[in-house]
Amino acid sequence: MSAPELPADLRSSLEAKLQGLARDEIAARAALISKTYRDGGNSRVIATQTDALAYALVRMPATYAAVTASLGAFGELKPDFAPDSLLDVGAGPGTASWAAAETFSSLERFTLLDINAALQTLALELGRNHPRLAAMTCRRDIHALDEAEPADLVIASYLIGEVGKPERRTFAERLWAKTRDTLLVVEPGTPAGYARVIELRAQLIADGAHVAAPCPHDGQCPLSAPDWCHFAQRLPRLRAHIQIKGAELPFEDEKFSYVVLTREPPLKRSPRVLAPPVVGKVEVSAKLCTANGVEVTKVARRDKAAYAKARRWRWGDGLSD
Repeated sequence: MSAPELPADLRSSLEAKLQGLARDEIAARAALISKTYRDGGNSRVIATQTDALAYALVRMPATYAAVTASLGAFGELKPDFAPDSLLDVGAGPGTASWAAAETFSSLERFTLLDINAALQTLALELGRNHPRLAAMTCRRDIHALDEAEPADLVIASYLIGEVGKPERRTFAERLWAKTRDTLLVVEPGTPAGYARVIELRAQLIADGAHVAAPCPHDGQCPLSAPDWCHFAQRLPRLRAHIQIKGAELPFEDEKFSYVVLTREPPLKRSPRVLAPPVVGKVEVSAKLCTANGVEVTKVARRDKAAYAKARRWRWGDGLSD
């Protein structure tokens, strides 16, 4: 996986909105919002434009990186995928829409659903000068999902955890009903986030969906507790991001779990690297998810070409022949 960063025009728009605002106030609001989410709260804590900006500065880079990495993993398996329409459910400030727009130049129609007025206003403002996102349609009522037109690509990023557990099965059905071709669900890379992804994955496979990524199969996940399927994406921090978080490092690692589900079975599936490979002087050892389950592959240094290739493997990569 590459290290995606926010598009330059989006970074500029965010930093421009920060001009004239007290950084201490933004930092305080960002800290409160982060704590609310960690404690199981939701976007209702984001009530003003200052709140929305604080949230966007802290979370947009990480969410953008995770969604971009997930779409990239799918794109490697289906490089001819050219969606025309996107339905971004629980869109927040429009992060997933930006990621999809950058990944697929074919996208022309963007529908963003979110119940938070402040985040929706920010999404519209940030996309105002984008050649395609400027025409996005935003709806505030999450129940508008039932009335939305089906889309080629549907994304729900960091949303399932905000849906009450009793409602998740119905919500998954509603997402799938609006998916004309491909559905991407991204959740935090925690055991709880993974569990939500696996639950939705199993449900929709039973309803006829097929897994395109990260799994190379439609079968039951072969991992068992305390292990869980998740990936990490390193991303550069914005200058404002560093200031607001009081961070010392110019980068951070976003851990996430995801699944890409399609209407038609993929023509190609690849084994997936499930953890950072161990690179030694004698061999490279990598934990892989394969069509036959979890396997540990070892590539000896004496096989120079294979060893050189294995040294470039990264956590989350799909391995081609």
